[in-house]
Amino acid sequence: MHPAISVIFFTVMSGAGFGFMAMIGLGWPMPQGPLSAFLICFLAGGLAVIGLLSSTFHLGHPERAWRAFSQWRSSWLSREGVLAVVTLMLFGIYALVWMTTGERIGALGFVITILSLVTIYATSMIYAQLKTVPSWHSNLTPVCYVAFGIASGLVLAATFGAKHGMMGNMAALFAGLSLMIAWGAKALWWSHADGVGFSQTGSDTGTATGLGHLGKVKLFEKPHSGENYLTKEMMHQVGRKHSKKLRRISVILGLLIPFLMAALSYQFGGHGLFMFIGFISMIAGLFAERWLFFAEAKHAVSLYY
Repeated sequence: MHPAISVIFFTVMSGAGFGFMAMIGLGWPMPQGPLSAFLICFLAGGLAVIGLLSSTFHLGHPERAWRAFSQWRSSWLSREGVLAVVTLMLFGIYALVWMTTGERIGALGFVITILSLVTIYATSMIYAQLKTVPSWHSNLTPVCYVAFGIASGLVLAATFGAKHGMMGNMAALFAGLSLMIAWGAKALWWSHADGVGFSQTGSDTGTATGLGHLGKVKLFEKPHSGENYLTKEMMHQVGRKHSKKLRRISVILGLLIPFLMAALSYQFGGHGLFMFIGFISMIAGLFAERWLFFAEAKHAVSLYY
């Protein structure tokens, strides 16, 4: 699949934003004061909104994006949009109360946490539902998306709440554990993606052309002399050598460096600067991971071409 920058930015940034909202909703200890509450909530909501807005750049007609909300009964894309709007509205109320009264409403925060995680899940299902892409069509896809959302949210929450966190510098410990769990799930996803193919889904050149009932089908040449929309969007070649290199880069940036920063934060009493560096590195690693998520995916239409 063609790795569109707008979609990569959307999935990474919105996941981090809603993951951070989930931690705030859980009541993660944060600096007190109206200005701190505003800046923290603005960052969480801003990440989610920027991510969602970036996804519209991949649409042929961004001005028609609002129409997607009407298809929530059948479309995960529409459900994700509806859930995101509802979550952001409730989070706005939560933030307003927090800024004006200093109180963080526990019940409302819990609802926001659940909705934030469900929103990330809905984003993942946009891809996990596609039987035409065997590597995506797995229960591990939503597990990875949600795990990365929680991990990025925890790392960012530890940036602000490390010194005020649960049992002091334990915030960094929770962040480190979440990183290990998220990347452990991703390792399982990669193992699954490397082993699954079209044969497991029952698809081959015969089913792609509709001529399978005549016998074994072979393509002598491509059906088109030049590129078209399908070859540009649904087919992307990435060398195995480059793929392995990018996987290593994503693990170094997304796991090893943030985990090291979490360990340093834990060692030095929950210093937020280490966690901030870890968060920036993690986002860079997730960009590499998400680029591979799309670039390595093989759509069934490639059987025809």
